[in-house]
Amino acid sequence: MTSAADLMDDAEQGVASPEAAEHYINRELSWLAFNERVLAEARNTDYPLLERLRFLSISGSNLDEFMMIRVAGLVGQVQRGIDRLSIDGRSPSQQLTAIRDSVQSISDEQQSSWAELRDMLAEADIEIADGKRVDARTHIALKSYFLEEIAPVITPQVVDTAHPFPFVSNEGLGVLFNLTRESDGESIIEMILIPSALPRFVRVPGDPAVYISIESLIARFAHHLFPGFTIEGDGAFRVLRDSDIEIEEEAEDLVRTFRSAIQRRRRGQVIQLELDGDFDPVCEELLREQLAMQGATILKTDGLIGITGLADVVAEDRPDLKFPSYTPRYPERVLEHDGDCFSAIREKDLIIHHPYESFEVVVDFLRQAAADPDVVAIKQTLYRAGNQSPVIAALIAAAENGKSVTAVVELKARFDEEQNLLWASQLERAGVQVIYGFVDMKTHAKVSMVVRREEQGMRTYCHFGTGNYHPINAKIYTDLSFFTADPKFGRDAAKLFNFVTGYVEPRRLETLAISPIDLREALYANIDREIENAGNGRPAAIWAKLNSLTDKGVIDRLYAASQAGVEVQLVVRGISCLRAGIPGLSENIRVKSIIGRFLEHTRIWAFANGYRLPSERAKVFIASADAMSRNLNRRVEVLVPIRNRTVHDQILQQVLLANLLDTEQSWEQHPDGTYKRFDSGEKPFNCHRYFMTNSSLSGRGDALEAGDVPKLVLQQDND
Repeated sequence: MTSAADLMDDAEQGVASPEAAEHYINRELSWLAFNERVLAEARNTDYPLLERLRFLSISGSNLDEFMMIRVAGLVGQVQRGIDRLSIDGRSPSQQLTAIRDSVQSISDEQQSSWAELRDMLAEADIEIADGKRVDARTHIALKSYFLEEIAPVITPQVVDTAHPFPFVSNEGLGVLFNLTRESDGESIIEMILIPSALPRFVRVPGDPAVYISIESLIARFAHHLFPGFTIEGDGAFRVLRDSDIEIEEEAEDLVRTFRSAIQRRRRGQVIQLELDGDFDPVCEELLREQLAMQGATILKTDGLIGITGLADVVAEDRPDLKFPSYTPRYPERVLEHDGDCFSAIREKDLIIHHPYESFEVVVDFLRQAAADPDVVAIKQTLYRAGNQSPVIAALIAAAENGKSVTAVVELKARFDEEQNLLWASQLERAGVQVIYGFVDMKTHAKVSMVVRREEQGMRTYCHFGTGNYHPINAKIYTDLSFFTADPKFGRDAAKLFNFVTGYVEPRRLETLAISPIDLREALYANIDREIENAGNGRPAAIWAKLNSLTDKGVIDRLYAASQAGVEVQLVVRGISCLRAGIPGLSENIRVKSIIGRFLEHTRIWAFANGYRLPSERAKVFIASADAMSRNLNRRVEVLVPIRNRTVHDQILQQVLLANLLDTEQSWEQHPDGTYKRFDSGEKPFNCHRYFMTNSSLSGRGDALEAGDVPKLVLQQDND
C-alpha cells in the first residue's frame, strides 16, 4: 500500500485554484513524458544496437515501478474515497483515466520499437526464436535445455474446484494451458508459474546467438509435460502488484515491522495484468476472473510481455554493438598526494565528478580511515549501497580495527529494504553502531565524516554527495562528491548525525541547510534575493540541475522570479510540474531534460547574486534533495554551499554550464508540457562526451581557458 505521506505528495501542495491546469503539469503525466523520452532513445540511430535495446528495457523497468507505486497509490485513493486534487486540479480517478491512456500508448510504442529492434538484431546475428521455426541443431539444443534445466524446476498445477487458483507473486510470470484428456475428452486447465530464479531469456550455446524467452520455451515443449493430453491453447501472463510499504508511526520495532511489510508487499493488490495477444479464450476468462481486480490495468499485446526482461539479451557479449568501454580516471589531486586522501583534502577542498572520475576514491577514503591508526571515529549514512558493497566492507573493517563506527541505515529505501536489513545485521555483528533514523522520515542525505587525531588536535574530514554510496550506480549515474576538512562543515555534519541518531535538532548551523528544518527556507531566501536584485536593476539569474521539480511552493517562487525579470534556466531530467515559457507567468524560465548514455543525477543550485560574471560571487550549492515536497518536508536532506573558489568554478563553469549547453542529448519543455528534442545545430555539443574526454575536473582548466566551452555570462547585462 502506498504510504499516506506519499499519497499527499500533490495534495499537500494546497487546494487547486481554477487556473491550476494552466499553471502546472500533472506529476504522473510528467513522469510518463519522461519515460517516453527514455523510450525514444530505443530509436536513436546514433546509438549502437544493444544500447538501444537497453533503453527499451529501462523504459519497461521504469514503467513497472511507476505502476507498482504511483498508480497503486492512486487506485488506493479511489478505493478509499480520497478525492484530493493534484497540483493541476485533477481528482485521483481523472488522473487514472489519463494515465491509462498514456500507458497504453507507451506500451504500443514499446512493442513497435521491439519489433524493429528484433529484426535488426537478427541481421546482427542475434536471433530471438520466440514463435519462430528454428534449425535442427537449435531445436535439439533447446529441447535438451528444457528437459534437463527447466522441466525439473517448474511445477504444473491443475486449476479446478478441488485445486484453488494459485497465488501469483508480484512481477510473477506464468503460462496457462487449455488441455483435453485424450482418453475421455475432459477439459483441464493447467498453470505453470515460472520461478524467478530461471533466466528470462535462454541463450542457445554457439554462434550466431539464439535466444528464446522462458515462457516461449515452456510453451514450445509443453507436450513433454502433459503426455496423454492435447494442448488446445495457451497464454503467457505477467502480474504487477501494489509494492509500496506503509509503516505506522507507532511501530515499536522498525526492523520487525519492515520484515513483515516486505512479505506483505509480495501479496499486494493486483495493479496490472499483461497478457499475450493470442491468449486462449478459456484460459483468459479464468485469469481475468481471478486476477483482474477492481482498478487493475489490463494490457494485451501481440509482442513481448515484460519488456524489462530484455536486459538478458543486452548482456550478450558483443562489444561492437555497445558503447565503447569507458574507464573512469582516478582523481589527479589524490594521485599527486601518493593516494593519500586525507593529505589531498587537507590541502584544499576537492570535488569529484562521477562517473567520469572514479567512485573508488570515495571507497578509498573509507578504507584509509579504517586502516589509519590515527582515525578515531567514522559516521556514515547509507541509503542504497548495492548487493556487494566495498563501503560496507570498509565500515566493518574499521569497527574490527577498534574505530568508533556509526552507520545510519535507511530501511525505507524503496526496493532496497531487504538488502539494507541484511547490511544492518552484518554491520551490527562487526560492532558497528547501527541507527535506523526516523520512523516517519527517510534519511536521504549522503554524508560521511571521519574524525582523525592530528598534531593540532582532532580534525574532521567530510564527504557530501549528490548520489548514494553505491559503487555500481556510480558507474552510470552522474553525481558529485565534495570532500572538505573545513571545521565549519565538520561541526555541522556532527550536528546532522546527532539529529538523526538522537533527534537533537541542530541549531546555529554554520554551513549546511537541512530538511525538514531549514532547507526550503534557504532555497526561498536565495530565490527572493534574485527577485530583489532584479527589482534593483542588478544582474539576476537562477540556474539549477535537478531530477524532479514538483513542489508547488518552489515552483511558485520561480514563477515570481520570472515575473520579476530573473533569468531562470533549469535542467530537470525527469518530472517537472512547472510550465515554462508562458507569457506573464514564466516567459523567463527555460526547462530542458538530458537523456543519454549516463543517468543525470547531480543536484546543483546556483544564483547570480547580483554579478554579471557568476564566477565572481555567484552562490553555488550541491544537494541530496530534489525540489519535491517529500524531499523538503519528509526527508533528512542537505544543501551544501560551495565556498572554495576553485571548486565553485568547477561546478558552475564546467559541470552546470556543460549541461546547459548540451544539444545532442537535450529535450526542451514547451508550455503545454510536451518535450521536443533539441536541434543540434552546426556545432553540436554532447556534455557526456565532453566529460569523458576531459574526465578530471582538476585537469580541465586549460580547456575552459582555450574556449572549448564558453563561460557563463548574464546576457541581459552585456551592454
